[in-house]
Amino acid sequence: MRRRPADHRRLARRRLSSWIWLLLGSFSVAGLVLFMVQHHHHQQDPPQLIVERDTRIENVSPPRLNFTEEVTSASSFSRQLAEQMTLAKAYVFIAKEHNNLHLAWELSSKIRSCQLLLSKAAMRGQPISLDEAKPIISGLSALIYKAQDAHYDIATTMMTMKSHIQALEERANAATVQTTIFGQSVAEALPKSLHCLMIKLTSDWLTEPSRHELADENRNSPRLVDNNLYHFCIFTDNVIAASVVVNSTVSNADHPKQLVFHIVTNRVSYRAMQAWFLSNDFKGSAIEIRSIEEFSWLNASYSPVVKQLLDADSRAYYFGDQTSQETNSEPKVRNPKYLSLLNHLRFYIPEIYPQLEKIVFLDDDVVIQKDLTPLFSLDLHGNVNGAVETCLEAFHRYYKYLNFSNPLISSKFDPQACGWAFGMNVFDLIAWRKANVTARYHYWQEQNVERTLWKLGTLPPGLLALYGLTEPLDRRWHVLGLGYDVNIDNRLIETAAVIHYNGNMKPWLKLAIARYKPFWLRFLNSSHPYLLDCVTA
Repeated sequence: MRRRPADHRRLARRRLSSWIWLLLGSFSVAGLVLFMVQHHHHQQDPPQLIVERDTRIENVSPPRLNFTEEVTSASSFSRQLAEQMTLAKAYVFIAKEHNNLHLAWELSSKIRSCQLLLSKAAMRGQPISLDEAKPIISGLSALIYKAQDAHYDIATTMMTMKSHIQALEERANAATVQTTIFGQSVAEALPKSLHCLMIKLTSDWLTEPSRHELADENRNSPRLVDNNLYHFCIFTDNVIAASVVVNSTVSNADHPKQLVFHIVTNRVSYRAMQAWFLSNDFKGSAIEIRSIEEFSWLNASYSPVVKQLLDADSRAYYFGDQTSQETNSEPKVRNPKYLSLLNHLRFYIPEIYPQLEKIVFLDDDVVIQKDLTPLFSLDLHGNVNGAVETCLEAFHRYYKYLNFSNPLISSKFDPQACGWAFGMNVFDLIAWRKANVTARYHYWQEQNVERTLWKLGTLPPGLLALYGLTEPLDRRWHVLGLGYDVNIDNRLIETAAVIHYNGNMKPWLKLAIARYKPFWLRFLNSSHPYLLDCVTA
């Protein structure tokens, strides 16, 4: 049956409408290529001017125009303009590729006119009329037909688009790598104000010998080994971070004088840490400051991780050129912070404090909002570690942290086992010694000398060493993500005992997430004269 000319026009109109509609909502090059692949068999007739509209629309002037509904309405000129503009933008790109700069300029000019009219309609709150739309639609239709009638065949266009997709993907990947590297550099760098504070505190320690005697008295206090008290340990080189952890803990404790804090830092920060905690009042709690260099037993002959951290290949792996194209490792994996022995000190707690029976480990980027002493009376059912599980989302299960293609891992562990969080952990040190968890940790560190079982950090070896020895705690004890997730429910934060700024956006940095920073600042002694001087300097 032969089709009449009117039928051909309607068919062409439907094809054009289908083409434009498929492109609507996707301005990406990938979307255009996908559409062309699906429609490369169809040859289109010249696009017709689609302006059949009920002219009565022109007379309708609603008091408040919902422009979103207007653009998506099948009977509006706004939608027709948006559709043609989308298609025209694609042809601008193609015209430039074929060095047809005049056509690209003509299309761009019409696109700007279209944008101006759409903006005008949105501002005045009235639909676009036929008289307004007709010249732009006519002009765009003619230019689109001109582009189609030129040399922009489907095969050539698809190849052009594919090459641009590849180039854009490579640029995006490179930008992602650079962003990660820069973000980590900012997170690891010591802000000028904190560097200033460290210098002032170190100067105080060196010029006031009387503080040395007071520090010695604190080191010899019987409270440090009294198992009737509540013991907390913090391993950090950040004075302000440690101060907020201690201050927030004692501020929310029912009996702060029963709290004991064991802080271990490095040689560089030791003097400043001593000066700060000796010159500030923490409601009568006991505070011990030690330097990691004191632990002579923690050496390469005893600890595999110390041996690895001193290894030239390991240092080259972490400190090498992170922008090199020869490396296959992720920038995060090659973060030098993982060379810090303070980061691994959590696995030696029973040896650092041989007389203690139970202790709560706190990261330096947490804030305590409730009394933590009830943690010490929790029944861990014979387990070593009390921690909040993080497997409510699939990516926090074991298979995401460990290499299950290695038979050493796949034969011993369940890939679907639930991960848990470091940062607020209750450790039963009696059970730890009985299970010899430190020896387990050493075993797995030795097996991972080539970094084939896991890539980074202390959590993967913790998951291995404490597998089957972890007691899940109520989620309200520990809420994570304040250093990277901007969408944490405020109600969840407010009911949490501990909030954790894990991630790069630490609360003492300028890149901190603004809505979470007040929770941390609340426990910072901002009125301290040194802090005031250093912030304004």
